[in-house]
Amino acid sequence: MPSYVVPEKCDGCKALDKTACQYICPNDLMILNKNTMKAHNQDPSMCWECYSCVKICPTQAIQVRGYADFVPLGASATPLRSTDSIMWTVKFRNGTLKRFKFPIRTTAEGTAVPDGGFGAHGDLKSTALCAEPAALGLPAVFSLTGGK
Repeated sequence: MPSYVVPEKCDGCKALDKTACQYICPNDLMILNKNTMKAHNQDPSMCWECYSCVKICPTQAIQVRGYADFVPLGASATPLRSTDSIMWTVKFRNGTLKRFKFPIRTTAEGTAVPDGGFGAHGDLKSTALCAEPAALGLPAVFSLTGGK
């Protein structure tokens, strides 16, 4: 569900040099039109659908286009951001509303473990991956430098 900006809601983050959605987009898709001072997604087909822009938008001007298996034709999906979750409101063509609440994060800020708790190798830059070589059924991970 690629994101798009509702121009009537977007204030360009109060005319700052860089909008919040520009700052957060990992694919650099969000841009600010300097003439209208409104942000927009320059290529929705390249959207990673991470919804970082949806989560960070201070005016909740960013919405998403729903896929048919999630949002039937003619319905709309509107995110409502809070500090710990996003409430998705799906409005169907007949006016029926359905709401789904999902957490923004599953760990407290600053408590994420970089190696996912698989610290057996110790060195995060090691060529040995957390589940390798056991997941592949190999005695060792192949390395160009070590020959194994």
